[in-house]
Amino acid sequence: MAQAIYQGFILSRQQLQKNGKLHLCYWLKTASETVKVWVENEQALFFVPQSQVEKAKSLLERAQILAEFTQPKLKHFNQQPVQAIKFSQLKNFYDAKSLLQNHVDLYEEDIRHADRYLMERFIRGGAWVKGNVEQRDGYLEITEAKLKPCNDFRPTMRVLSIDIECNLDGVLFSIGLAASDYQCVIMIGQAQQCTESIIWVEDEIALLETFVDEVQKFNPDVLIGWNVIDFDAVVLDQRAQALGVELTLGKDGSVMQVSGGNYTRVLIAGRVLLDGIDTMKNATYHYETFKLSFVAEKVLGQAKLISQDDRVDEIIRMFKEDKVSLARYNLQDCKLVLDIFSKLNLLDFAIVRTELTGLELERMGGSVAAFTNLYLPLLHRSGYIAPNLGEHGLTFESPGGYVMDSKPGLYKNILVLDFKSLYPSIIQTFFIDPMGLIEGLLAPKNAIDGFDDGVFSRTAHHLPKLVKSLAEARQCAKSSGDMMLSQAIKIIMNSLYGVLGSKGCRFYDPRLSSSITKRGHEIMQQTRIWIEELGYEVIYGDTDSTFVKVPEQFDETKCNEVGNTLMKMVNSKWAEYLQQKFNIASCLELEFETHYSPFFMPTIRGQEVGSKKRYVGRVSSKGSDRLVFKGMETVRSDWTEIAKEYQQDVIEALFNGVDVKRVTQQYIDKIIKGEVDNKLIYKKRLGKPLEAYTKNIPPQVRAAKAALDAGWLHEVKKGMQVPYYLSLSGPKYAFRDNFDDIDYHQYIDKQILPIYLMLPNTSANDFSVDGQQSLSL
Repeated sequence: MAQAIYQGFILSRQQLQKNGKLHLCYWLKTASETVKVWVENEQALFFVPQSQVEKAKSLLERAQILAEFTQPKLKHFNQQPVQAIKFSQLKNFYDAKSLLQNHVDLYEEDIRHADRYLMERFIRGGAWVKGNVEQRDGYLEITEAKLKPCNDFRPTMRVLSIDIECNLDGVLFSIGLAASDYQCVIMIGQAQQCTESIIWVEDEIALLETFVDEVQKFNPDVLIGWNVIDFDAVVLDQRAQALGVELTLGKDGSVMQVSGGNYTRVLIAGRVLLDGIDTMKNATYHYETFKLSFVAEKVLGQAKLISQDDRVDEIIRMFKEDKVSLARYNLQDCKLVLDIFSKLNLLDFAIVRTELTGLELERMGGSVAAFTNLYLPLLHRSGYIAPNLGEHGLTFESPGGYVMDSKPGLYKNILVLDFKSLYPSIIQTFFIDPMGLIEGLLAPKNAIDGFDDGVFSRTAHHLPKLVKSLAEARQCAKSSGDMMLSQAIKIIMNSLYGVLGSKGCRFYDPRLSSSITKRGHEIMQQTRIWIEELGYEVIYGDTDSTFVKVPEQFDETKCNEVGNTLMKMVNSKWAEYLQQKFNIASCLELEFETHYSPFFMPTIRGQEVGSKKRYVGRVSSKGSDRLVFKGMETVRSDWTEIAKEYQQDVIEALFNGVDVKRVTQQYIDKIIKGEVDNKLIYKKRLGKPLEAYTKNIPPQVRAAKAALDAGWLHEVKKGMQVPYYLSLSGPKYAFRDNFDDIDYHQYIDKQILPIYLMLPNTSANDFSVDGQQSLSL
């Protein structure tokens, strides 16, 4: 057998028992082919305290579970030494875990060895692999393999978009497939003359078998789709099992595996299954709904061929009467997903995220897992194992970000100064770190004081160095124009505080999170003091942003000059202060972010107190102006389209000195005359199953129930977004253009006047509608 070295990117990972031993199986994409890699004769492990080893041995011997005890130079955060218990067989590992967990303390027993092997070697996506090579049908197989990190390899992936069409019972009609150089629809039915690329098949069995054949012929590295993991893959697996068909989609001809639990996991050997919704959420895209129709309209400006309201009925009708149109619809969904991935570079984002965190490409969420991947191997090299959840016994809550009371009003010039990555820079500056906390408590005299009895070692820590390396990598990405990498690093950096403050993380300790947020409060308050000492007024502050009023007569040039002066002054002050008080270098960096002119900070509705996290300002850039809304109705998903349009127009009027009352009266008139009925739709999600609403029944639930009774909807699920409007007889489901007896006055009361009344010098008595003097709020 020939020995060879390859460079590749890990597509999938698996741990299984082979010949009575634990083996790890990794699939890698190289520059030219796919490689199946076997890491052999591995041992799964967990740790137990040294003081409980004899008890563990006794229990395992009694149960005849084979295990090996070793004594690594590792200890718990409580300074007690631990031993590792290793298992050559997966069954023994799981049996031992089940047996011991109620009798001895187990540590790191939840980490899969396929993940641990990569983690401990700092392999994150790219890897060098060396071993004995054999050519197989369509791929290479490497045995007795050894892997090490390869950080500069990024593969070119072959991508295939898939989408199924079926009825409400999951009975399949067709499967669409699309790539940049290939497209087809596999359709059940008699062959018809058409220009579309349709493969006609006799029944569901033939449909599934042909689907497998087409995937194997195209040979993708990545399969993509919309809700493809929780829906398409699950339905395909269920139908295949019901019909006795094996979905041999793996590159080695192995069957696709679908498993449930906290989340659905799909394993296709040598291929990755990426869901568009999960990937967009990981990349921090936010939409009021992630329906494909909505996202395609927002991202691509394209509409689906069937409206969402009657989609299932129309799909069933087309399958019976017009299969060519169904094929066209099926294929369009595939293409929309393909185009969204392409335009937003979602696959590139997933690859970069894996390179930074070591998480699997398709892993959704995973901030805690990413932190563990990055931190645990560093912790082990410092002689510690990870603690279990909540072992410190501390339960107090850390405060959130600093938000100061605002000074409401209309301003000519407001400067916004933002601390760049405030929480990561606090971690870096004050050495906040899980292990650093433990080492600081052991030697507090030479440590840095945090909050709530937290103290942090100046020398024994890892997280500050990790933050520094990420910050430097982000700056390099920005300088080279790699905005996707920059965004991915930003997301990871900003998640570090959230992980430390999450009770679901093994490293959670409120002394860590409070030492970050309370330090943030201190920094914001002191920054305000220094700015006001120079004679400027701070009207608002939020987490890492300070809003500064400057004189109305200042032009844009002068405002920019003041912003840059304040930025340099504050940074200099923090560097001097931290050196004198703590003998540490400041990593805090205030930036002059924005000049708003004008700027409006409203009051809380019905009060004279200023609001928080709600404002709007105008920004000029490259000769054009735009309004920036924060927390206002125009960016909220629970307000109607008419409210959003009105707020845009009335704010423009306010900023331009136009009569806001006249603008408001025009909108009221349009509503009363029925000219904007299609913009009066509310869209709200169901937070629980329909039948769970028994006492307080919100309007979207009433509308959904009525739509079910009327036959407009066949199924209503938790999380579904319900479009409805307010009629004189109550909320009604917005089905196509079926608007009747709309309660126009209620829209004016609830959607127009609240926005109007937040403006300066306005009153509810300013309007009369159809002879009625004011509208009740």
